[in-house]
Amino acid sequence: MSLVTLGRFLFRYRGVVFPTLGLVVLILSSPRYFLDRADLDPWMDALGVLVSCLGLAVRAATIGLEYVVRGGRNHQVYAEHLVQGGIYAHTRNPMYLGNFLMILGWALIVNAPEFYLVALPLAALFYAAIIAAEETYLRDKFRGEFDAYCARVNRILPRLSGLPGTVRGMHFNWRRALVKDYNQFFMSILFLAGLVHWDDNVIGDPSGLPSNAQVLMFLVPWAILYLAVFVLKKTRRLQGDRPPRADQPA
Repeated sequence: MSLVTLGRFLFRYRGVVFPTLGLVVLILSSPRYFLDRADLDPWMDALGVLVSCLGLAVRAATIGLEYVVRGGRNHQVYAEHLVQGGIYAHTRNPMYLGNFLMILGWALIVNAPEFYLVALPLAALFYAAIIAAEETYLRDKFRGEFDAYCARVNRILPRLSGLPGTVRGMHFNWRRALVKDYNQFFMSILFLAGLVHWDDNVIGDPSGLPSNAQVLMFLVPWAILYLAVFVLKKTRRLQGDRPPRADQPA
């Protein structure tokens, strides 16, 4: 199977493949202290949370500055036009960069060999395959324009020069970022909190874990906020792009 063929398969079933991979690795993982030092565990947890939140921030900036419709059509790779602005002016695949940073953050929190030796390499392979499939499609559709874009912008590692100017020069659409990615944001924060406490419970002292009341004090407001965004989106009171006013041309 070629990398492109694998990428097309993974793109089609990515909603199942990636969660399944994460769940299997978590079940098989054996969390441990970094360098067998309990005093370093809070620092590793903090670093993991920071890296994962950086991944979420990359996703938010990508969607909020200049969103690309590359989510597929009929479970196939698809793009309306070649987006080259916003974060896409600095890396060709910012969403996958954000996703990988999130997975890397999880690995740092758990600090298990299974995460380092299985989850990270497989995630890298899977994203490389999906990118190969997408780039084959984009090159066939946009030809020279895509080749010129590739010559200017790295595939994954972002070009930091000019990034502050890009951010300042564009309007950040927080509504679009929230509407398009609220599910990922809410679930990721919830997962991070659970992962930190699960890790501490497995390798640390369970007596230091939060009480049921403390857990509910976090979960209930978080669930209410999630439902509020969900309802606002479904009732179209919160839209990613505001419709034009009656006195403005469509």
